[in-house]
Amino acid sequence: MADLHTTPWTTSEFEERLRAKGKAYHINHPYNVMLSAGKANKDQIRGWVANRYYYQQAIPLKDGAVLSACDDREVRKEWLQRIRDHDGYDDDPGGIEAWIKLGQAVGLSREEITDMRHVLPGVRYAVDAYVNFARTRPWQESVCASLTELFAPAIHKQRLATWPEHYQWIDPTGLQYFRNRVQQARRDVEHGLSITLDYFDTVELQHRALDILQFKLEVLWQISDAMSVRYGLPDWKPLPKLEDAAFEPPTAATAAQATQAVREPVTA
Repeated sequence: MADLHTTPWTTSEFEERLRAKGKAYHINHPYNVMLSAGKANKDQIRGWVANRYYYQQAIPLKDGAVLSACDDREVRKEWLQRIRDHDGYDDDPGGIEAWIKLGQAVGLSREEITDMRHVLPGVRYAVDAYVNFARTRPWQESVCASLTELFAPAIHKQRLATWPEHYQWIDPTGLQYFRNRVQQARRDVEHGLSITLDYFDTVELQHRALDILQFKLEVLWQISDAMSVRYGLPDWKPLPKLEDAAFEPPTAATAAQATQAVREPVTA
């Protein structure tokens, strides 16, 4: 374990190291930078909304996994609010519905959002890995993985500040999801951070927590990576859709050549 300290960090030191992970948050990914700078075209925005829906609809699945594994009644009572926030309750339609409204505001139909026809394999694999993590790891680790919310208010505020100016064709009412999450994420962070600082109290566990948070940051980064490849960046031409790509199956000869090229060592 690299740079392993010999005694546990204090609570403030541990929190500082968790927050320092924010340098790898996807607010700094070129795709998000493109969105916030007003350089995205309609296809790039619609692709982002459609693919991020797959992440949004998976959040209650992840939170359900936390609840099913958690043996602390008080934690369960508070964590349940996260599912209500996304699935809705009483007169509140919830965050998933708010995301669908965002999709409609950028020109997608409800059906094409919810049937997830636009979801890319890289996005699907990344999100599924996160849900599977929550289903198979101790609930305290899943709580720790949720701490990317430490950095979420900044990205929501950024969208609220830049999108109305740069993308005036988007109905502002469609941005309600971001308004809601500014406050909800702050509340969720207080709870999740408190659990993490209390549970991860040894040298080994504190390093484990940093690794877990890094994993979640990489999940979010991979989502943006996949969209960058498919929809492109300002200086990067997008790839065609799989069904639109011109593809000729390799012949036996070309397949053999490719195999040999992979096996040959690279020389300087």
